[in-house]
Amino acid sequence: MNIKNQIKSLEKSVEEFKKFILSLESDIYLKKFTDWSPRDVLAHLVGWNMYTIKGSKQIMERESPLYFDEPGEDFCKVNEVLVKKYSTTDRKKLINELDISLGELKIFLRSISENEWEKDFSVRYKGYSITIRNSVEGLIKDYIKHKKDVEDWIKNLNQRSK
Repeated sequence: MNIKNQIKSLEKSVEEFKKFILSLESDIYLKKFTDWSPRDVLAHLVGWNMYTIKGSKQIMERESPLYFDEPGEDFCKVNEVLVKKYSTTDRKKLINELDISLGELKIFLRSISENEWEKDFSVRYKGYSITIRNSVEGLIKDYIKHKKDVEDWIKNLNQRSK
């Protein structure tokens, strides 16, 4: 997938996630379903937009992205930092942060060449080549997965309360 198409895919996944988060009742938005609430999921995605910019720049310098340093299981340490950093419970403020971070990410992505987009800069994680393209691909999948996770949490809550 080229840069333009991947940016469109990212925009679509973010918009669908935002629409869903905005549709939640306030008590559900703040309810801890696991270690996380839907608010925490939103906060972590704001941070990952920014980490994708920083990480991509590090990849282009042939450095391992900062989030690979001590990620913890399933990036739990990295995500914990992001949930604390973007700590507001005000949904509109956090959605605004999401919009700002997405805007910055899109500006960055549009500034790189197709070659840089696909290039293997010899950065590896667990034996896999890490490129800017597959980093953004992972972010898109995160938006989709986390929307589904929250939907499942709510579905399970509704089934338990019957």
